[in-house]
Amino acid sequence: MKRSICVGVVWMALVGTAFGQRAASFSKAVKDFVVLDAPVIALTHVRVMDGTGAPAMDDQTVIIQNGRIRSIGPAGQIAAPQEAVIKDFPGHTVIPGLVGMHDHLFYPAGQGHYNDLAISAPRLYLAGGVTTIRTTGSIEPYTDLNLKKLIDAGKMAGPDIYVTGPYLEGPGSFTPQTHELTGPDDARKLVEYWAGEGVTSFKAYMNITQAELKAAIEAAHARGIKVTGHLCSIGFREAALLGIDDLEHGLVVDTEFDPNKKPDFCPPQQETATTLEKLDIEGEPVQETIRDLVKHGVAVTSTLPVFETFVPNRPPLDARALAVMLPQTRIDYLSTRARLGAAPASSRSAGLRKEMQFERDFVKAGGLLLAGLDPTGYGGVVPGFGDQREVELLVEAGFSPAEAIHIASFNGAQFLGESNQIGSLAVGKKADLVVLHGDPSKSISDIEKVVWVFKDGIAYDSAKLIESARDSVGLH
Repeated sequence: MKRSICVGVVWMALVGTAFGQRAASFSKAVKDFVVLDAPVIALTHVRVMDGTGAPAMDDQTVIIQNGRIRSIGPAGQIAAPQEAVIKDFPGHTVIPGLVGMHDHLFYPAGQGHYNDLAISAPRLYLAGGVTTIRTTGSIEPYTDLNLKKLIDAGKMAGPDIYVTGPYLEGPGSFTPQTHELTGPDDARKLVEYWAGEGVTSFKAYMNITQAELKAAIEAAHARGIKVTGHLCSIGFREAALLGIDDLEHGLVVDTEFDPNKKPDFCPPQQETATTLEKLDIEGEPVQETIRDLVKHGVAVTSTLPVFETFVPNRPPLDARALAVMLPQTRIDYLSTRARLGAAPASSRSAGLRKEMQFERDFVKAGGLLLAGLDPTGYGGVVPGFGDQREVELLVEAGFSPAEAIHIASFNGAQFLGESNQIGSLAVGKKADLVVLHGDPSKSISDIEKVVWVFKDGIAYDSAKLIESARDSVGLH
C-alpha cells in the first residue's frame, strides 16, 4: 500500500505541469490542427522505437495521461484505463518527437537575402515529427523569440523552440541582415545583451577571430549558455581548446587540414573542398581531431541534407517539399538542381561519403552526434521534410534505424539538458511522440509517413499542417 501511495504522489508531481497547460485554451489557429486532445489516451497495437537505440518492440500499448507517458508495454499486458480514448494503430510505429539541432526559422530568398518563415516553418517542423528545435543561428532574433512565446502560449502551432542568438560573425557576413563583430568587447556585449533577451545558445560563424570567440564563450558560459559554431577562420581543435560546446556540419567545414591556412582567416571554400578530397578519414590527423573533440566533450551536429543537395541528382525529388514551396522558389530550386545535375558527381559524392564516415568514426570514438537539416543552401532543404531526410541519410551513412532515431531525438535532448523530459519514450516523460504508418526499423523511408504528431500529449494532424503551408516556403 505504501508503495502505491508513493508511486501515485510521484505520478501526480510529474503530470501536474502538463495538466495546467492542458487547462489553458488554445487559439483557433492551433485548434484547427488538433485531431485528439483528451486527458487519457491509449495507443494500442503499435510498434515502438523508444529512441534509446534499442530494437523495435512490436504490438505495444502506450498510455498517455495529462500530457505525459503513463505506461508502455505489450498490448496483452497493458490494459487501457476505462476513461481512456482508445486509438488502435496496427501497422503503425511510434517514435519519440525529433529534436532538430540545426533547424533555422529562415530560408534563402536569393541575392544573399533570407526570409524568416514565421508561418510555414513552425507548422512544417511539427508536421514532420519535430517537436523540439534549436534554431542554431538567427537573422531575426526578436521574431524567433516572439514565435516561441506564441507557441508556448497556445496561439500558434509549432515545436518547442530553443532560440539561438544572432550570428557571432566578423567582417564578410553571408547576409547584410547580420551584425559584424568589431572585436572581443563587441562579442561579449552581444552575448550579454541577447542572453538578457532570452536566447538560450549562440553560434559562431565563419569569419570570427579566436579572441572574439574566446570572449563570447566566456560570456555565454558565465550564464550557463552553450556556444556552437559553423567555423572556417578557426579550426575544430583550436575551437575545442577555447571551450566551444558544439561544432556544426562536421569535417566538411573544418579548415585545420588546409596547408595554407592562416590564423583567423577563412580560406576560399573551394580550397577547403580540395583539401577534403585528399583527406584520409582513417588517417591519423583526422582521427586525432576526433579524439581531441571527444576528450573536450565537444558535440558535432550532422547536417547531411544540405550537403546532399550539392551532389548531382540528389536527393530524390520530394513532391511534398515541392508543393509547399513558393512557386518562384520551386522554379529557382529546380533550375539550380538541373544545372548541378549536369556537373561531374565524383568530388561532391566523395565529400558526402567522407562526412558520413567522419560521423560514424566520431560516434564510435564516443562522441555525441546531434542531427539537424540546415534549410539553407540553394533552397532544396525544407523544414520537417529535411529532418526526416537527415535520419534517412544517417542510415545511409551506416547507422541502424534505431541508432539514427536515437541520434535525432535523444542526443539532442541530452545536449539541451532535457533528456529527463524528451528525446525518448519512457514513463513520466512528456508525451512528445510521432505516429508513423509503416515500420522504419525495416524501411527507414517510412519515417516520412507521419500520421499524427503528439506534443505535450495533444495530437496534431500532420497532413493538415502541411496543407496549410502550401506555396509558402520562401515567402513567410
